[in-house]
Amino acid sequence: MQPPFRNDDLDLEAAVARARPQLLEFLSHHPNWLLTTSRRFLPGVVLNGLDGITDHKVKVSVLLDLLEKAGPATWKQFAQSLCMECNLPLDLEILLLSSAGEGNLSQKQEAHTDVSAQSSVPKGFAQRRHCNNSVSDKDVKQQRLDSPEKYRHLLIDSICRRYGSRRAAGAAAQEQTQPLAFNQAFVNLVIQQSKASRLKERTDKPREGVAGAPKPEECADTAMKVSDLFRSVVPSGTTKVIFLFGKPGTGKTMLMHWICQKWAEGALPQFLFTFLFEFRQLNLLKRKLTLKELLFDLFLQPEDSPDAVFQYLLENASHTLIIFDGLDEFAANMDMSSSSKGGPTLTSPMSISELFADLCHGNLLPGCTVLVTSRPKRLPDFLLNTVDLLAEIWGFDHEKVEEYVSRYFHQYSFKEQAIAHLKNNTKLLSMCLIPALCYVVCICLEYLLLKHQMSVELPQTMTQFYIKMLLIFINKQQGEHAGGEEAQLNCNRKAILGLCDLALKGLEDKKLIFYVGDIPEHVKEFASLHGLLTVFEVKTNGTCPEAGYAFVHLSLQEFFAALCLMVSKRVDKNYLKKKFSLKSKWTLKNEAKTEFMESFHIFLSGLSSKECRTFLMLLAEKDEAWVQDKQDTILQSLKKLAATHLTGPKVIELCHCTFETQDLKVAQHIGSLLNFKYEFKNFRLTPLDMSALVFVMNSGQHLTYLDFAGCLMDVDCLEVLAGCENVEHLSFRSRRCGDDFAAALSKSLQGMGSLKKLELTGGSMTAEGMTNLVQASSQCLQLEEINLQDNRIRDLEVKRVMDLFSRMEKLKKIDLSSNNLSLNAVLLLAKEVVMCQNATELRVRKDTVIIYFSAPSGKVPRSLHLRWEEKKEHVTPTRHVKLCLQDCSLSSQHAEEIIAILQSCPSLSEVDLSGNKLGDEGCSCLLESLTWISISKQLDLSQNHLSVNGICSLLKSVNTCQKVVEVQVSLCCETAVLRFTADREFASLPPREEPVFSTDDQQNGDENQTPTASKKIRLTDSRFQASDLEKLCAVLKECNSISELDLSYNHLGDEGLLQLFRFLPNLKMLSSLKLNDNQISLNSVFFLAQSLSTLEHIKTMNLSLGHMQVVHLTFWERIRVRNTSRWRSSFLAHPKHEAKGRCFRLKDCRVGPEDVTRLCHILAQCPQLTEIDLSGNSLSDQSIERLLSFLPYLCHLTLLSIRNTTFSPRCMVLLINSFNLCERIRMVELRSSENAFLHLGASTRSQKTSCRLTDCAIGQGQIDELCRVLEQHGWLAEVDLSRNQLGDEGLRCLLDHFYQVPVTCSLNLSHNRISQDGVLHLIDAFATSGNTTEVQVSLCSKATLIIKFTSRDDPRKILRLAECNFQPEHLEKLCLLLEKCTGLTEYISSNNNMTVQAAERLLHSLRKNPGPLKISIEEPWVGKESVTNLLELAVQACGNITEITICKDKTLFQLGIKFPRCLEKVESVVSRLHLYKPGIKHACFYQRVREKCAQLQELRWSHVELHNDEAEMLVRILLPLPELKKFGLTSSSIMPTGIDYLITGLQNCQAIEELNLGYMELSSAAIPKLVLGFREMPSLKRLILNHNNISNDGCSRLTEALRNMHYVEEINLSHNNIGDPGLMNLAAVLLEMQNLKRIDLSGNSPSPAGGEKLMEALAYCKHIEELLLSRNVFGDRTAVKLALCLPHMTNLRILHLQNNNIGPAGGMELARALVVCGLLEEISLSENYLGEGSIHALSEGLPCFEHLRKIDLKLCGVTDDASKSLSHGFRQCPSMEEIILSWNALGDGGARELASALPGMEKLKMLDLEKNRIGTRGATKLAEELAKCPEIQFIRLWDNPVPRDLAENLTSQDPRLCFSFY
Repeated sequence: MQPPFRNDDLDLEAAVARARPQLLEFLSHHPNWLLTTSRRFLPGVVLNGLDGITDHKVKVSVLLDLLEKAGPATWKQFAQSLCMECNLPLDLEILLLSSAGEGNLSQKQEAHTDVSAQSSVPKGFAQRRHCNNSVSDKDVKQQRLDSPEKYRHLLIDSICRRYGSRRAAGAAAQEQTQPLAFNQAFVNLVIQQSKASRLKERTDKPREGVAGAPKPEECADTAMKVSDLFRSVVPSGTTKVIFLFGKPGTGKTMLMHWICQKWAEGALPQFLFTFLFEFRQLNLLKRKLTLKELLFDLFLQPEDSPDAVFQYLLENASHTLIIFDGLDEFAANMDMSSSSKGGPTLTSPMSISELFADLCHGNLLPGCTVLVTSRPKRLPDFLLNTVDLLAEIWGFDHEKVEEYVSRYFHQYSFKEQAIAHLKNNTKLLSMCLIPALCYVVCICLEYLLLKHQMSVELPQTMTQFYIKMLLIFINKQQGEHAGGEEAQLNCNRKAILGLCDLALKGLEDKKLIFYVGDIPEHVKEFASLHGLLTVFEVKTNGTCPEAGYAFVHLSLQEFFAALCLMVSKRVDKNYLKKKFSLKSKWTLKNEAKTEFMESFHIFLSGLSSKECRTFLMLLAEKDEAWVQDKQDTILQSLKKLAATHLTGPKVIELCHCTFETQDLKVAQHIGSLLNFKYEFKNFRLTPLDMSALVFVMNSGQHLTYLDFAGCLMDVDCLEVLAGCENVEHLSFRSRRCGDDFAAALSKSLQGMGSLKKLELTGGSMTAEGMTNLVQASSQCLQLEEINLQDNRIRDLEVKRVMDLFSRMEKLKKIDLSSNNLSLNAVLLLAKEVVMCQNATELRVRKDTVIIYFSAPSGKVPRSLHLRWEEKKEHVTPTRHVKLCLQDCSLSSQHAEEIIAILQSCPSLSEVDLSGNKLGDEGCSCLLESLTWISISKQLDLSQNHLSVNGICSLLKSVNTCQKVVEVQVSLCCETAVLRFTADREFASLPPREEPVFSTDDQQNGDENQTPTASKKIRLTDSRFQASDLEKLCAVLKECNSISELDLSYNHLGDEGLLQLFRFLPNLKMLSSLKLNDNQISLNSVFFLAQSLSTLEHIKTMNLSLGHMQVVHLTFWERIRVRNTSRWRSSFLAHPKHEAKGRCFRLKDCRVGPEDVTRLCHILAQCPQLTEIDLSGNSLSDQSIERLLSFLPYLCHLTLLSIRNTTFSPRCMVLLINSFNLCERIRMVELRSSENAFLHLGASTRSQKTSCRLTDCAIGQGQIDELCRVLEQHGWLAEVDLSRNQLGDEGLRCLLDHFYQVPVTCSLNLSHNRISQDGVLHLIDAFATSGNTTEVQVSLCSKATLIIKFTSRDDPRKILRLAECNFQPEHLEKLCLLLEKCTGLTEYISSNNNMTVQAAERLLHSLRKNPGPLKISIEEPWVGKESVTNLLELAVQACGNITEITICKDKTLFQLGIKFPRCLEKVESVVSRLHLYKPGIKHACFYQRVREKCAQLQELRWSHVELHNDEAEMLVRILLPLPELKKFGLTSSSIMPTGIDYLITGLQNCQAIEELNLGYMELSSAAIPKLVLGFREMPSLKRLILNHNNISNDGCSRLTEALRNMHYVEEINLSHNNIGDPGLMNLAAVLLEMQNLKRIDLSGNSPSPAGGEKLMEALAYCKHIEELLLSRNVFGDRTAVKLALCLPHMTNLRILHLQNNNIGPAGGMELARALVVCGLLEEISLSENYLGEGSIHALSEGLPCFEHLRKIDLKLCGVTDDASKSLSHGFRQCPSMEEIILSWNALGDGGARELASALPGMEKLKMLDLEKNRIGTRGATKLAEELAKCPEIQFIRLWDNPVPRDLAENLTSQDPRLCFSFY
């Protein structure tokens, strides 16, 4: 098929060629007529030669050739005769008439018949016969044109009037009045086709970009012409749906008009009928239509026989084109879920949505072609499933812009100047790629060039162009005489504002077409005159059409609507905010768009620019402030949008809006909120988009990351991107990126001065494109990484490319993966990489090819430089290269080439040749050359088809190459790895720490041998049997420096194990032996246990015969003897490590009583056995009984563990009875009836003994037997029976036993189902018992119940009750019980449902012997009662009140009471209080308070609200009390006058020793008054004023008062606003405060200078004990000064310096100086990055702190490297209770070091390791060592990478391991 839009389609040759096949067939049946007729037009001579031709078709063909050659005139006459005289098919007749130039335009149109349409004659046209009547031939012809043909002619004529040349001719006369009517000469658009099949696969997966658009990565999008749209891609008779989408202004509607025009001109011959419907007009329909009404009533009515015409349309649907323009403008819902139910009928009225859907589905007019246009939006589901061709209209490219501009300015002399102006302005050129904007730009440029030929300044934004265009239109109509812009706006303001209102109302009502009544006359006149509105016919039914008006483009309506919001006085800021939002690329699945606002937000943003302010002021008649206020509203909304999560398309929209503002500050702010990363996926980006993006990025101050994944963009975008200065990382991922793209990108790279990483992946670039790109990249000296993976780079120019790479000084990485490089190319690349001076690694594995480079070596790293200075020698840093050639199909024939490559590089660190096919031959060849190859780390030959011989070659390399330190081999896993020690390390190996004893026979010269590095041999999973050991041992014997030997996962069996142990004495440096899973039996277990006695250098033995057998032995470091025989005798008979303990572990092995007896007999002979672990062995009661009977013979045993074994009740009694079997037992611990631990002491001396039976289901029935066993031993110091099932009866039974004998013991019965009655029974016993000192009960979720007994005289008797849920009857009984408890010293009640009345009853009940009593009540009502009411409650207590504490935040009411010898009767007190009348009761109450509180010493109120009367009582009654020594009022509210009154009252507290006014927010005026009060407090020792906003001035005033207070021991000014001035004044006073013991200045704002002054002053405070200076950011200078002053603070006990910005320098000095403070109990250096050196220095000083209880190193950067020294230091702190190492970088290594130290810290209670990097190995080691530490309460391990199932398992074994946050 010919392209339909060629200009020569109507020439003679083309017309005849199209008609010839059908014409030849027709005339073959009438040869005589043809010959006779031809004689009229051709000379006789020409026809004489035809007589000899007998074949009719040949003769007809020759005649037609002769007629055609005779010329156009002859052919015209012939064609006319043929049509008039013969009964031709209609389509053939039309073609012939067209070729003859006959008929009107419609007749010419019919001459263009597509070849595909020539197969059949259209139905309904009857064959014509010759008529013999009197009518002329022409009349006969005219009668043969039936109704369908007439309708077709009518359509052509109508379309020509609307869109064709006739309309254009008329429009030319109106060019001045319709400037935006797009009547310019049409220029072809750029159209990009996509595969529509992808749409049907993702109907429910919305993505970024154009809704419904296929994922660009998955389809081969191609450029296409308009003619390609109608190529048939569907079977004949099937409806074809074409969908065109494009951004606003790209020319969609103009293209549809042009297609209609071309059809009318005959350029689309495959269509007999064409209909065009605009959705904006279809919106006006309120009724349902049939298909016939849609076509005829709304588009064009036939003149006659409409039914016949419609029937013809149905029969010829395949020749019908229906165009629907502007789907995005359709206002109704497009949900067609109900369409076509039951099948549509032609007579059924339907909505427009249903008609449209059924046409697309082919349910109506099947076989027709439906063409749909839309702005980018989500396609309806039904359309997604029916689209056959999808394409995007891009608008113009640069070439078409130039063509358009050239045509626009064709009549002007400055045409070339206009073209050059656009070419030289990148931003304008980007705008012009959108045709509508291009036209606007041309209008403005034309106007400016006509006025100013030499100087042209065009607007910068789209909004400014629209404003300029409006002013130009007005100026053109009114002329220069009308005045300037201000005068013209004033003249037309009313009309412009009316047009704005019309535009906004239309958008809000979804109305794009207006009737005459909708538009005021003056607005219509203005808009029509200036070409802003277009008028057209609107048909809503078959009646007469109405006149409709619409803005010439939807974007123009949006502009005026946005302008309306900015100038209307009715629009406030809230409405403006509501209207401003970014457009969404997607709407809800079944929801139509609510507004036609594609560019509305952009215009609003543009109108908020400073450049538009004057225009808005003139139009709105408002001042600048009013306009700016509205503009600021838009700008603020824009900034807020930037802070939300935005998709890629919305980021672009945001950038467009920001660009329109032209506000650099706004752009900078928005750029800073976009997270420095811009991700754009699967949508098209235009140069205009890129310009907006670059504007925002360049306005920011931060480097950014640009990621384009599958985005459509042309090379023009890259030109714009070249101006982006702030892009640091640039990424493109798209198959469209080929060599041309790479070439264009290469030109743009040099402009990106900050680019560090470039990615061009998933493209189609070849080696040529790569070379060009790398050539350009080599000029980008800052570039660090290039990623070119997944392209088509096959034949790499290795030498040239590597040469370019070597010039890039900062280059770090090149990724060439997935480019199908050949093996030869890889080897060549390897050769070049090892020779390249800055290449450090080549990593090749299958398709992965990555090259790494190093930084320039011109400067020596600081760490190396320091090391050289220490060694006083100069060492040249060496480049280390890592070469990885995995899975490259290397074979033995490549071995020599590989060796040559390896030998050419003197500094290899790692070589990985795994996954190849080298085999024994290739690997042996390589290993033979190993001595001459420099590898510093490892060589990997795994998966190279090695056999046993190959393994032997590997083992021999241990001897031949001294640098090999480890061999790891597995035949089953095909693993073969050699590890090396670096040359420098090997040459300078440090001497071993142990002494080397010389012997008499030194003839072998051993004393001169070079020290040999210890080596590790791992021969695992290789199916070795006992018979293979002889060969292996023969090889291993040659290497006597093996430190680790692993033969796990083989088949050695018992025989092999015995054979191997005979060989062990030859391995003189062995420290570890593993024989896991070697099919051994129980006999081997006994043999191995026996070896603990025969091989006394064994340190630990771990054995298991479970699912996976374990045999792991570790050895003590042995003293080497050079003589082998002497070494053997020493090894076997002379142990050198008697002082060190040994461990035997046997797990998961079924052993009976006899086996246990045999094993114990063996172990009893083992010296220094300190730990036995028999977990998981299913030991019976008899086995455990026999085991326990051997405890007295295991003299050195300290821990016996039996875990994962279910113990019977009898077995539990046996375990407890072990106290009576072995006097060295210090603790028996049994958990969950499955885990038992027996801790033994070193001697039988009297020590604290404990019994812990937790969660063992112990009930009442077992108490008697349990107590009987314990009584035999004598009661223990601790008995823990928590989490059992005692109940109230069990509690009674247990208490009966305890009260029978005097005992000092702590009894824990928590979680034992104790009720309130059980608690009351316990209180009864407590009240009457003389040996119970403390009871603590809580019945909440904690379920705590702890009883402490004593056999000594102890004056304390404490009762703690919390959340017991007591009912009134319980409380009454409680009071009765407490009346009997006269020895009570402290009663604490917390949330026990105690009411105020119950509290009064309790206070009356609590009477005791002479002495103090403290009463604490914590109930919700405390926080609600007034201070007065609480004091009224206080005076109800018996005795004299010495302390009153009210903490409303904690709902705590606390009294201290002192009972004299004689108490006044309560009844008389109560009666006296009620004697007084209400009027005098207030005074009576004051008097009673004065009497009861006469001996008050402590008064503390917190979070109270003091009213005037309460403040008065405080000042007049309480503060003047003579014995008051401690007063605290914190976090309380009081009137300003009240605080002054209070401070005045403080002057009466002459005996006060402690004053606490923290959190009171004292005003600056209150401080001087407070200072005056200090003069009256000569005995003040503690002053607490934290959290009071005290400034420098307030601090200075306080320091003046402190100068005269010589007894002050504590000052707390933390968390105020004290800076250097206040701190320096305080420092000056501190010089004289010799009694100061505690100072807290945390959380203030001094500088390092102020800190230094403070430290100098503190050096004079000889008695300082607590120094709290956290959160002051003092820095290193202050830390160094403190270090110098610490020697003067020898009494320091507590030091807090957390979060003080102390670095390695200050930390080092501080750590070294702390050793002089030997009394330190607590150190906090958390949240300071101290560095490794500081941690090591601190660790070295830890042994000096004998009293240290707590150390906090949270967030100090502690790593595994420092853990060893820390652990060593912790061991030597005998008082250590708490260690905090959370939020550091400790891994498994550090955890294991700390775990090893735990058993040595006997007082440690808590270890915090939260938020570290501890994994499985570390957590397991901690759990293992925790079992040896019964005193540790918990180890915190939250948020470490420990697998969840392992964490749960470890916690179940030991709940003290805490993996949860709480």
